[in-house]
Amino acid sequence: MIDQAKVRVLLLESIHPDAVSRLKEDGFEVESVSSALDEAELIERISGVHLLGIRSKTKVTAKVLESAGSLVAIGAFCIGTDQIDLTHASASGVAVFNAPFSNTRSVVELAISEIIALTRRLTEKNTLMHAGVWDKSADGAHEIRGRRLGIVGYGNIGTQLSVLAENLGMSVSFFDTADKLALSNAHRCASMEELLETCDVVTLHVDGRLGNAGFFGAEQFAQMRPGSLFLNLSRGIVVDHLALRDALASGHLAGAAVDVFPVEPKGRGDEFLSELRGLPNVILTPHIGGSTEEAQSDIGGFVANKLAKFLIDGNTTLSVNLPGVVLPEQPGLHRVVHVHINTPGVLAKVNQVLAEHNVNVEGQLLSTRGEYGYLITDIGKGYSDEVLQELRAMEQTVRLRVLS
Repeated sequence: MIDQAKVRVLLLESIHPDAVSRLKEDGFEVESVSSALDEAELIERISGVHLLGIRSKTKVTAKVLESAGSLVAIGAFCIGTDQIDLTHASASGVAVFNAPFSNTRSVVELAISEIIALTRRLTEKNTLMHAGVWDKSADGAHEIRGRRLGIVGYGNIGTQLSVLAENLGMSVSFFDTADKLALSNAHRCASMEELLETCDVVTLHVDGRLGNAGFFGAEQFAQMRPGSLFLNLSRGIVVDHLALRDALASGHLAGAAVDVFPVEPKGRGDEFLSELRGLPNVILTPHIGGSTEEAQSDIGGFVANKLAKFLIDGNTTLSVNLPGVVLPEQPGLHRVVHVHINTPGVLAKVNQVLAEHNVNVEGQLLSTRGEYGYLITDIGKGYSDEVLQELRAMEQTVRLRVLS
């Protein structure tokens, strides 16, 4: 059983102060670090940490998890979780939470603003004005009304972008490998080739799973319409930046906006290196799609609350890797939370152990997801240590925690 006053929390990458405040409300000891940590640095710092908070730069690898004997849960204070070894986290009984909705609006607004800026050639006009050149020509500047937006990845961000783009007068096409309901008048493309060949603007909103690495390169840029625009606000690894530079330099693409990169600086003020630097028709932003004060505040409170509820109550609602289980709290009882391999008969074995020791079950809920099951059992406080020893010794047990 963990004493709340001794719970250690490590937050990396300048996570919003609202997260710090929320976790301190429960008496946790919170350390906040402004930058990301590499694998060796995180291994050095992770010992004795119960809750870990990261954003997109810090990688939580199998080696990190193997060094994190006290770790109970990880909070990804962002949308993606591909920076976390979810397989190893599940095998260690470590719950992972993220913020799948909190920064959606911020990313969508950035995409819309960049589409308008590129279509009107605002970045080039701005550069000329700062150089003292007055160029009032309308050449190459267009309205976005009537143009077709192609969205690759029709998830939370893609769907909201679809709706807002239509409200601004754009037509929308989308492509997704999963079956997705088309909102409003959006057209679902049968293939990505169809989308690339028919759209004036192509924007990527896919996740960073390994299978997506480098999937958008020279072949895909060549299929895009001459004079079209390209945006990537998803993950840096999905795009071949050398191929993008060539497509821009040749004039095949009229412009691009990129917010994510294959290799990103660890901290604020570090040098940024990219093949796309210096191109006049490219908007480069430092991974700020979700970096608005509103979004970061929402994310901070949302993920911190999930971490605290899991540690204190065992609540796994919206966990990325463990089954979702919520059991109403009952005062005066001990709560046993049991992560286990999902095989037949686990519930019966747990209850058999409790029955053999005359332990009455006051409340119980089980859910499974794929390879793992998650069981919450509320029992009275009058039981021996032998009960917990036998539950931990079950061959299916991954992790057992007792909550007061």
